[in-house]
Amino acid sequence: MWALIPAWNEAASVGAVVAAVRPRVDEVLVVDDGSSDETAAVAAAAGARVLRHSSNQGKGAALRTGLEAAFAAPAPAPDWVVVLDADGQHDPADIAKLVDVAQRNGARLVVGSRMDHPAGMPWIRYLTNRYTSWRLSRLAGQPIADSQCGYRLIHRSLLAVWRPQTRNFDTESEMLVQAGRGGLPIANAPVRTIYLDSARPSRIHPVRDTIRFFTMLRRLRHPPR
Repeated sequence: MWALIPAWNEAASVGAVVAAVRPRVDEVLVVDDGSSDETAAVAAAAGARVLRHSSNQGKGAALRTGLEAAFAAPAPAPDWVVVLDADGQHDPADIAKLVDVAQRNGARLVVGSRMDHPAGMPWIRYLTNRYTSWRLSRLAGQPIADSQCGYRLIHRSLLAVWRPQTRNFDTESEMLVQAGRGGLPIANAPVRTIYLDSARPSRIHPVRDTIRFFTMLRRLRHPPR
């Protein structure tokens, strides 16, 4: 199993994340999405394999680059990739929970869920998450408890059904719908809720990314024939 960490200007945190994840996986792959800081150098120094976009292309593009590279790696290529954020909001100890769920029920995509203990989650984010999870569950045909959580365990079979047409945060939602429609079993695993310093600005733009989400929903509800 490999770990994939998409990163954009995360030099302050990515080294610690890589160091914490390395003992739990066979390889750590960081995709530096066109950072202007030392993200790539810090990740490599911490022991990660690093791929780099020459310019910022979006988290979805970084996910695609990383997953395709990991599953196409020379033998022994991994059958599973666990995806974590580079900012430290995902506890590496929870990797074991994702793996356990996959082993127990045969899931091919396991999504972390913070909904069992959402204390500390801003109220508006909680409500938004409830709504988006409901909508995406209906489109995917499978229950998704926390559709906005980027902490995921992904089997290589995803690449057979995933055809991303997005490049940003909406890619994570698109992935769920395409996986569900492609017949891949999706499961949810409880993960620890970690909220970062409130002074740190969110990478999600409330207007631009909301528009992208609803544009994606409309396209998925009415796929071309």
